[in-house]
Amino acid sequence: MIHFHIITLFPESIEPYLKASIIGKAQDRKKIKVSFYDPKKYTHTSTKLGTGGRRIQDERVDRRPYGGGPGMVLRPEPILRAVAAAIGKKKGVEVVFFSPAGAQFDESIAKDYSTAKNIVFICGHYEGIDARVEKILKAKSVSVGPYVLTGGELPAATMIDAISRFIPGVLGKAESLENSRVSSSEVYTRPDVLKWKGKKYSVPEVLKSGHHAKIEEWKKSTKLA
Repeated sequence: MIHFHIITLFPESIEPYLKASIIGKAQDRKKIKVSFYDPKKYTHTSTKLGTGGRRIQDERVDRRPYGGGPGMVLRPEPILRAVAAAIGKKKGVEVVFFSPAGAQFDESIAKDYSTAKNIVFICGHYEGIDARVEKILKAKSVSVGPYVLTGGELPAATMIDAISRFIPGVLGKAESLENSRVSSSEVYTRPDVLKWKGKKYSVPEVLKSGHHAKIEEWKKSTKLA
């Protein structure tokens, strides 16, 4: 069983998705486990002098960046504490740090991660996370695409979904067979002829022919990249 640990300020943003459909069933069947760690619960507990000499707790998870610039940067301590809570005394834990400049996530990476026991995903927000976090944890920088998102939650959910498909027992029998079959970018079902807004759209005749060799050849010609 793989245990996915998600460090996020907003667990509610992806928790419903991970509890639904195939990924939800995989958790019910104990094939995978998903845990959330909110850095807000791991803020600095020491106190400092406030206005008028009062001692106050520093409970912020973010601060302004050194060198100036817009936005806020997530402080390292709450993130590191949350990761420490997730890892505990576990060995060989994979730690993923999301960045558009990271290694491009693909099927081969998903398959490699499917043999791990524990994977920690650090989800950034605002202007990012203090760079020392990635260095201290020796995290692997990963990108799910050449674009910038508002947070790391969607990349984390994407990786969990893709990785889970390679775990035996997560997919149903019919779905599992799809991994070894030729997949096409085009799929069809009934009706044979779809009538929509005065036009007719037909299923390719080859798919109704029953000629398996020709069907496989057609699938190869429309195969997913």
